[in-house]
Amino acid sequence: MRCQRAAILVLILALAACSSADHRSPAPQPAQTTAGIPRPGLDPRTAAALVRIAQTFNNNYDRNDDGPVYDRWDARSQAIITRAEYIRRHAECATAPQSAHVEDAIAGPRGTWLVHYEIDGQQLTDYWFYRHRRWQFDLLLSNPDAARLYRLPFAKYAIQIGCNAH
Repeated sequence: MRCQRAAILVLILALAACSSADHRSPAPQPAQTTAGIPRPGLDPRTAAALVRIAQTFNNNYDRNDDGPVYDRWDARSQAIITRAEYIRRHAECATAPQSAHVEDAIAGPRGTWLVHYEIDGQQLTDYWFYRHRRWQFDLLLSNPDAARLYRLPFAKYAIQIGCNAH
């Protein structure tokens, strides 16, 4: 009887150990949405991650794949123009393809990150911030002239950039 109790106790302890072990895989992060548009997951806070993200950002811009570009803008930049209007303007007044090559990303003053890149031999710098565990592009610091143009009504915008949209 004593052996049976010991065997039962060992069996109970073994079952308890098995049931308490966490064999679950991590729950997937739910996709965050902005106005019903899925947002990618969280970004690593590293210069290497920012270089990859900035290169993808520039590649999307170069291919006129404008939704993902807009989605990387910070809230202050998105307040200038709606996503739908930004996409419309770029669809009706598509830019000529360019090839941007991101060279590096370094920490700058007041929380900025400076992303250096080159297009056709011209050295350029974009300003990014790491907010809410995501890398965000700051249009107002990076390209104030574009920000000014996006504030214009479409007809004036089209004239300013030399677009013949109807």
